[in-house]
Amino acid sequence: MEQSIANQIMDRADRLAQFSSMKDGLTRTYLSKEHKQAHQQLAQWMHQAGLSTHQDSVGNQWGRKVSSMPNAPTLILGSHSDTVSNAGKYDGNLGILLAISALEQLKDLDFPFHIDVVAFADEEGTRFSTTLIGSSAVAGIFNPLWLEREDRDGVTMSEAMCYFGLDPELAGKDALQPDQVLGYLEVHIEQGPLLEAKQLPVGVVTGIAGAKRFQLSVKGMAGHAGTVPIDMRADAFCGVAEMTMAIESYAKQNQLVATVGKCDVVSSSVNVIPGQVNFTLDIRSLEQSKLERSCDDLLTELAIIAQNRGLEFKHEQFYQAEAVPCSKKLQQTWGEVVTEVTGKPSEYLPSGAGHDALAMAHLTQVAMLFVRCDKGISHHPAEAVQQGDVAVALECLIKMLIAQGKAHKLSEAANHG
Repeated sequence: MEQSIANQIMDRADRLAQFSSMKDGLTRTYLSKEHKQAHQQLAQWMHQAGLSTHQDSVGNQWGRKVSSMPNAPTLILGSHSDTVSNAGKYDGNLGILLAISALEQLKDLDFPFHIDVVAFADEEGTRFSTTLIGSSAVAGIFNPLWLEREDRDGVTMSEAMCYFGLDPELAGKDALQPDQVLGYLEVHIEQGPLLEAKQLPVGVVTGIAGAKRFQLSVKGMAGHAGTVPIDMRADAFCGVAEMTMAIESYAKQNQLVATVGKCDVVSSSVNVIPGQVNFTLDIRSLEQSKLERSCDDLLTELAIIAQNRGLEFKHEQFYQAEAVPCSKKLQQTWGEVVTEVTGKPSEYLPSGAGHDALAMAHLTQVAMLFVRCDKGISHHPAEAVQQGDVAVALECLIKMLIAQGKAHKLSEAANHG
């Protein structure tokens, strides 16, 4: 049964990929016409699964499996429907489709709590360069200042909401309260190579790495490439090259990841010694204390390199997300379910990428299940998953929901005993 439903999920992923602003690729951004079309399609599939549907204040699409107990809390399943530019078909979208299909299979089973599926409207931040807009609104951490952010065409988020049919003054006002929610479960492609290397279809996520991002600037002295002696130069690019190697070395020694993703030689010319270089640094760790310490250590080391080379060094932090551990109890249940379904010990692994669970952790306990993806490729048209792995993930999610239903009934009985 799961195989045929997995085939349907794959077909639906293909269908969602057609809602794109790219002619020969997939790009679907927040509050675009493609966003509206994709959510209308998702709402149709939610209806087919027996769910009641609605759109919230920021354009998230919801489907609800209603409990016979009207005052019961809600367990939320979900992921995001938006994409990066020239994206793959499964990042975010697979988790939504799995949740809809799981609830369709459980249509005739009554749970002691409501179960919601949510397609978060923006996780990637592709259009307005602000991530987790959809889940932040649900979790009560929507920042009203985001409404004034502009896209590349000069359209503000507030204006885009009006065009979309939303009222920006209501954005985030319908946030959920902690006592309304039991937890948040998300199934997502791994976006990394670990599960494939271990030949495992799924893995249990232990937590989501915290991240800090910095804009860095190194100034030296521009000069003629042929006339300034090599030992008399203040070459900004050579300084950045040494800094980049120091960053890589530090990351290896301290078991974290650090990346120089952008590097711009200002007023560059083939025959001019670089006088200024601007670059970025992205540092991530599953341990928040290690992340804080590593940032301090690295920035100090980079400043010393600059000083030794007679260069000016400046830095500014422009992004941070705190590390989020997944619920130990939910991890344990995921692990038991995975072992039952696969017949193998569960693999536990951290997430180096950010997810909507980062925002949802401000509201409730979170847990994630990763699905193997081909060569760990993500945010790319070559992103791929196996139908058999999708079937395993679906069975795990169904059994996870049943386990949560049993656990909630036992808890309620104990509380009233």
